[in-house]
Amino acid sequence: MPVLGVPILEAPRAILFDIGRVIINVDYANSAVPLGRGLGHSDSQIMKVLEADPRWKDWQEGRVTPRDWHRHFCEKFEIRVEFEDFCAHWNAVLNPEPALADSLFERLSSQCKLALLSNTDPIHVAHIEATYSFVRLFPVRIYSCRVGASKPEPIIYHHALRELDALPEETMFIDDIRENLIGAEALGITPFLFTCPEDLLSELSRVGLQVA
Repeated sequence: MPVLGVPILEAPRAILFDIGRVIINVDYANSAVPLGRGLGHSDSQIMKVLEADPRWKDWQEGRVTPRDWHRHFCEKFEIRVEFEDFCAHWNAVLNPEPALADSLFERLSSQCKLALLSNTDPIHVAHIEATYSFVRLFPVRIYSCRVGASKPEPIIYHHALRELDALPEETMFIDDIRENLIGAEALGITPFLFTCPEDLLSELSRVGLQVA
């Protein structure tokens, strides 16, 4: 398998952006996680419990409804909270101020095709679509809960490429998780491991895109 992060030599015709920890910072201490603290777990432990839950993948891939997930969460952590309050806590994980500015996506949209590609759930999708202005700059938005598949499964990358009408070799994928990037790279998509906005801007400029 090619080494992750091999630089490309020309500007991509299409770019896939992950959302969480790339465009929007994530802080579990502000999320629904505190609702489960009654069991004596830390925030990170609670998230590990959730991600290991047999229903987590179904939740991320749209096979569990928001109300069913709310009910399951309450039973799992032995709490009582109204659905609307649960949704508010669940969405509080997402920082209201994006880490990447709309102006970047406005510049990029005039130079290449843009798409969002995120493993996420229906509650977060509704919140993101209603709250953040950057989504209007992405005509293609691929959410795992709507596609029925999640990164790093090949099907979700193929779906994104079809929606973008782009070939793998002319597409760049920006994500903060190596496993997801390796899955994309195996299909011929150029990966970029996001660590901070400054490094991303430097890479986009290096390949010939105007970012400022």
